[in-house]
Parts: sequence; structure tokens; C-alpha cells
Amino acid sequence: MQRNRYLKAIGYLVIALSSLIMIVPFVTALFNSLKTYKEYTAVPPQWIPDSFQWSNYAEVLRLGNFGAYTMNSVTVAALSVAGALLSCSMVGFAFARLQFPLKRSLFVMVLGTMMIPPVVIIIPHFMIYNELNLLDTLTPLWLMEWLAQPFGIFLLRQAFLNIPREYEDAAKIEGCNPLQTYWKIYMPMARPSLATLAIFTFMGKWNEILQPVIYLTSNEKYTLPIGILSLGGQWFGNEQYMVAAALISLLPILLVFLLAEKYFVQNYANTGIK
Repeated sequence: MQRNRYLKAIGYLVIALSSLIMIVPFVTALFNSLKTYKEYTAVPPQWIPDSFQWSNYAEVLRLGNFGAYTMNSVTVAALSVAGALLSCSMVGFAFARLQFPLKRSLFVMVLGTMMIPPVVIIIPHFMIYNELNLLDTLTPLWLMEWLAQPFGIFLLRQAFLNIPREYEDAAKIEGCNPLQTYWKIYMPMARPSLATLAIFTFMGKWNEILQPVIYLTSNEKYTLPIGILSLGGQWFGNEQYMVAAALISLLPILLVFLLAEKYFVQNYANTGIK
């Protein structure tokens, strides 16, 4: 009994230290965003500002084209999430529940594409988008998510396999065709996995830098990450504005995670039980 208490205390201590390690950088960034330039560049560092400069955030929103950058990022992230959920769930359902020739071989081929480094396909994609006159538009940033990416296919296939087949049999008795079974039975029951895929897709697209840098050239088309980077020269001598802008860009990610946290945790709990 005493040994269990010691182990529990050690576990709580490890969790507390791990949480502290994760939180300290964010708290430091918050303090840096509220400093004057003199305090921001002070040596040795001044951890807590003498007075909080909340006006830094107002200046970020005033000086930068923040509204356009944010709308571009929201558009890309929303279309990417919608495309990923729809395409990956349909393909995952087909691999999990439908019968067709070479199903197993095709699934192995899909998983094999996960081993291809993303940098290998940058030039082919660029040439394709160039031929389609899609460069300097937001389309290349979300289009591929509508073509079912292998990670999402694998995730949702496993989720559909964990759903008892009796539900499908009951739907057939009620006269549902495969499309109705997919939409009315399997999609609602796979909400935890769908939420997990939505979070991963949103975070990946919201923070993406490489593809926007390659495909976008007009300032008004920039997404938020590269829009913030492009303002570095404008904020020379006020680098604390960059920290404030970066923190503002984190807010949508935190909001999405908080809204989907219940399903996200439930997905991993169900995986553990399985």
C-alpha cells in the first residue's frame, strides 16, 4: 500500500514537471509579447516586463494585413478538413466493409505511399498546378486533401473495423444501401476518429509554411504563418510584435482542440480498450 502511494506521488511529480516544461515557453513568449523593445532586448534578460504593453497586440493588428492572412488560413484549413473527412472516410469505409477485387493489395499500396518523403513530390505537384494555372491561388493548399491521404484512410479504416458488423446487418434489413449505411450508421459512430483526423489536418494546414511559400507569390494571398514572416522587415526594431503575432495565430488551434478534445481523448481511450 505504501509502495503504491510512492509510485503515485512519483507519477504526479513527473506529470507536474512535464507540464511545467511545456508551459514555460508559452508563458515566456506571452511576457515577451508584452514588453517594450528595450525590455525585449535587455541583457541579461528581463523575464517580467515593468508594465504590460497590451498595445503591442493592437499594433500588430493595425500594421499588418492580419485580416486577409487570417481569412486565407481559415479558408485553406476549413476546406482541407472538409475534404479530408469526406474523402478519407469514404475510402476507409470501402476498405473496411466493401468487397472488391485486389482490396488487400490496394490497401498495402496506399500505406506504402506514406513512406514517400513529401519533398520528392514537390516538383511534380508544382508542374501539375502550373499546367492547370493554379499557381498563386489557395487551391493547391487544400486540393490534395480531397483526394484521400493515406494516414486518414488508415485511421478511419481502423475505426470502421472496430464497429460491430451487426449494425451493418441491421441497416441492410431496414433497406439501406452501402452509401446510406456509411452515412447514417458508420459516420456518427466514428466521431472520435473523425475529430482526431480533423484536429491533425487543421493543425497541419494552419501551421504549414513550405507549400504556401512555393505556390503563393501575391502578398494578399499569403496565409497567416508566411504573412507574419513577411512582416519581419516592417517590424524591425519592434521584434516583440512578431511574438505577439505568433501568439495570436495560436488561438484558432487552441479553440479547435478545446472544442474537439472530448472526441480526441475518447478515440485514444477506445484504441487502448481494443
